[in-house]
Amino acid sequence: MKIMKFGGTSVGKPERMHQVAELIIRDNEEKIVVLSALSGTTNALVAIGDSLLEGDKSTAKSKIDALEAHYQKFVEDLVLGETARAKGRAVLSEHFEFLNIILRISFNEALNKDILAQGELMSTKLFCIYLEEKGIGHMLLPALEFMSIDSHDEPQIIPIRAKLNEWLSRHPGKQLYITQGYICRNARGEVDNLKRGGSDYSASLIAAAANASVCEIWTDIDGMHNNDPRVVKKTFPIEQLSFDEAAELAYFGAKILHPASIWPAQQYKIPVRLLNTMQPEAKGTIIVEEADSMGVKAIAAKDGIIGIRIKSSRMLLAYGFLRKIFEVFEKYRTPIDMITTSEVAVSLTIDTASNLDQILKELEPFGDVEVSKGQTIISVVGNQLAQSKGVLSKLFASLEDVPVSMVSYGGSPHNVTLLVPDSHKVTTLQLLNRGLFGLD
Repeated sequence: MKIMKFGGTSVGKPERMHQVAELIIRDNEEKIVVLSALSGTTNALVAIGDSLLEGDKSTAKSKIDALEAHYQKFVEDLVLGETARAKGRAVLSEHFEFLNIILRISFNEALNKDILAQGELMSTKLFCIYLEEKGIGHMLLPALEFMSIDSHDEPQIIPIRAKLNEWLSRHPGKQLYITQGYICRNARGEVDNLKRGGSDYSASLIAAAANASVCEIWTDIDGMHNNDPRVVKKTFPIEQLSFDEAAELAYFGAKILHPASIWPAQQYKIPVRLLNTMQPEAKGTIIVEEADSMGVKAIAAKDGIIGIRIKSSRMLLAYGFLRKIFEVFEKYRTPIDMITTSEVAVSLTIDTASNLDQILKELEPFGDVEVSKGQTIISVVGNQLAQSKGVLSKLFASLEDVPVSMVSYGGSPHNVTLLVPDSHKVTTLQLLNRGLFGLD
């Protein structure tokens, strides 16, 4: 069985949905197709929820109406026959009636999760209507029947596999299943989600649960590039990455892949392919267990980083000091990205300010605390960088004029991580592209 995931831009226009249908019938392999919401939909639903949270029902109503108008036009262009269009309008009526009912009841977080689920529910139902009109056999596989997270908001593959196999056993004989990415049920049985970018996560979890032959992630770029093509002119797609390399790149800012989407496939050794819906003939990137070469593969950047430095000549070398520091971040469920230590200070980074004030208050007894907001992590990723001749010398020679405030090296054999001010992000990426890849 093959898993094929298509993101929002891949289904964001009627002609793109038509193209997706062509892609999924190119072979006869049994497959589960995972769809995101139409591009822009999740942002629109977030905005509706924000308006309701503020008590501005008039603005929420106008946003609902605008989104419905967009979908009505989408249906008219998606299918040709009046029967299919009537089915499409019925789907929209069901979901936008739900959104309008929300305007008349008390808003809460559980209801907000229901709002956010509407995008994937509509995209899959509309796509199935198009497949039906084209005479393509399929079955809608509701993600809410099998995709779940536990009380810590973590998905567990074994329960997901059991529920998925039970559902498939009740509906045998199909070659093509269509399901939703992103959405799931939580430990209370309520509608929930796998957070932003969660459709990649859904696809990887389904691939692991189904023991798939491959998990294909179709998007609007031809694989993982060696640098950020939005700010660096000359980049190129990487043909092969190891799971470890891809995980580092995804976590440290490569936008094509959701950070969580690597581990389920890696755990069950399911190859992942990153492919371009707009250029299906392009090779893209394959992610497998083993790296194909040593040396630098790619550079990624993660924005919105906060640097924290705790200086304490009295405490740092004391037994248990670092443990106490880490316990503060554990208490507030705030992950640490980078960490470096010296004899008198420990420096680290986090990527959220949600509990920053409380964290800083609890760190004060340990020493002088300095905070640097507006930072960017630059991660240079590749296989066995420590054994790759000349990598470090080229890296630092490239950045003579860049104010690097932290360097993390040795925690992983696959990356060197730097901390620079946000204002130097683009320059740093460009300089490294020239110094490490010889590309201006």
